Amino acid sequence: MTGVQLGLRANAGQFALLVGINALVGAMVGLERTVLPLIGEQDFGLTSKTAILTFIVAFGLTKALTNLAAGTLADRVGRKRLLVLGWLLALPVPLLIGIAPGWWLIVVANLFLGACQGLAWSMTVVMKIDLVGPKRRGLALGFNESAGYLGVATAAFLTGLLAASVAPRTLVWVGGAAIALVGLVVSAAFVRDTRAHVTAEQWDHGGRTHKISLREAFPLVTYRDPVLRACSQAGLVNNLNDALAWGLAPLYLAADGASASQIGAVAAAYPAVWGLGQLGTGWLSDNVGRKPLIALGMLVQGTALALLVGGGGAFVPSLVAAILLGAGTAMVYPTLIAAVSDAVEPRDRAQAVGIYRFWRDMGLVVGGLTAGIVADVAGDGGAIVLVAALTAASGVWVARTRWYESVTVRST
Repeated sequence: MTGVQLGLRANAGQFALLVGINALVGAMVGLERTVLPLIGEQDFGLTSKTAILTFIVAFGLTKALTNLAAGTLADRVGRKRLLVLGWLLALPVPLLIGIAPGWWLIVVANLFLGACQGLAWSMTVVMKIDLVGPKRRGLALGFNESAGYLGVATAAFLTGLLAASVAPRTLVWVGGAAIALVGLVVSAAFVRDTRAHVTAEQWDHGGRTHKISLREAFPLVTYRDPVLRACSQAGLVNNLNDALAWGLAPLYLAADGASASQIGAVAAAYPAVWGLGQLGTGWLSDNVGRKPLIALGMLVQGTALALLVGGGGAFVPSLVAAILLGAGTAMVYPTLIAAVSDAVEPRDRAQAVGIYRFWRDMGLVVGGLTAGIVADVAGDGGAIVLVAALTAASGVWVARTRWYESVTVRST
């Protein structure tokens, strides 16, 4: 009908290009994961964990709101335009971090970084789903999230490795400038929009073009549909514990005497296992269903956090905990987006995914505030125990939810 074909093989070139772009999107965040909390303590003299974690709160809030807007604007403005805009918003980030006279400008830089991630990562997700169609959705998302978090891991490991010989802020702003420029040029010059693929898939669902409004879609994804409700809460809790791993774990390890290279190894192991694991878990969710991987993954994450606090910040148990946390997140992350995509019609997919990603990334806000406040009151260990319990409870919620294992189509 539209002259386009759905499927991974038919769209291999564009799909591979988007995989590479998302690796760059992830690397922008990875530059911060090892060194930025340490910069807060060492360069700016911050002693409050809540104050240090404000950069994650700023990042998460902006990313969540941008996800929500991106889902609504994707069909109006076009996927490619939003992707390019995301990279334009990345350009000020390294400059602001490089010149920051105070922590407040680091927080401002992370407002821009959150907006970049909300647009650029969202569009790589949606465009890959558009290209492959319903049969390989989990596999496509596995590739997408794998590339992004391997980018995070690589950047986190390299910054930790180089931090002993190069000023941490120099690493962030030089690396960030290079990544942002490459991402912008490649996206503008070579990416093609995928709205025609959505039209082709929607034709198989009767060709209806009227999409539900944001006013209808928001309560549907948030609480009306039991499966979508379970996905939204699991996504929020997943990123709640990610905020803790990002902002508090490096400080927790440093307090126990870990070196910069050891902190970098732990900070990199988590997203590396997360990234590599998604190559298998995305495919697996297409074959065994979404619910088992989501429920088990949340329980594995809770176990990993319990091990982290049980090890008292020592390097070896922390590294094992990071590997387990990455494995649990690999089970959950692409599977949740695939489950949300399963539950709505193609015409409503970008909006539904945007709403889910809004709630998921609000977990960074909740996690940053919770981890910071509880750590200041009850210590780092107390914050980790609380988040471990919340993560396990989220897995139980999913396990108790009646699930639709096959792809379903709902309309309001």
